Amino acid sequence: MRKMNKILILITVIGITSCSPKISSNFTNPQSKLSINEKVALLDIEHILPKNIVKVGELRFQDSGFTTDCSFNSLMNQARNEARINGANIVKVIDKKKPNLWSTCYRLKIELYKYTGDVSSLPQYKLKLD
Repeated sequence: MRKMNKILILITVIGITSCSPKISSNFTNPQSKLSINEKVALLDIEHILPKNIVKVGELRFQDSGFTTDCSFNSLMNQARNEARINGANIVKVIDKKKPNLWSTCYRLKIELYKYTGDVSSLPQYKLKLD
C-alpha cells in the first residue's frame, strides 16, 4: 500500500509540473523589487521602446510538451510578475511564435527593462481575459 501511495504522489507531482510552460530566465541587472501597486507596461513586438531604459534581463517561454496554460495573455501576466520581482517595469516581446500544428502554445522571447518615466503614458498591450 505504501508503494502505491508513493506512485500516486509521484504521478500527481509530474502531472502538475508538466502543465505549466517551460520558463528560462537570465537576469543580468536585477533592480529593487516593485510593489504590486507599481505599473508594468506590456509592449508587444510592434511597440517601440522609450529612451532612458536599463535592461534588467530576459525571459523565454517554451512549450514543455503537456503545457495547458500558455495563451498569450497568460504568459504576459507571468512575465509581468517576473518583471516586478526583478524590478523591471517594461515587458517587451521581441519574438513571438503563435500556436501551430506542432504546439498549441505561444512561445515568447521577452526582454525586461527598468524605465524612469511614467510607463502608463506608453502605448502598450492590454491584457484580456481568456
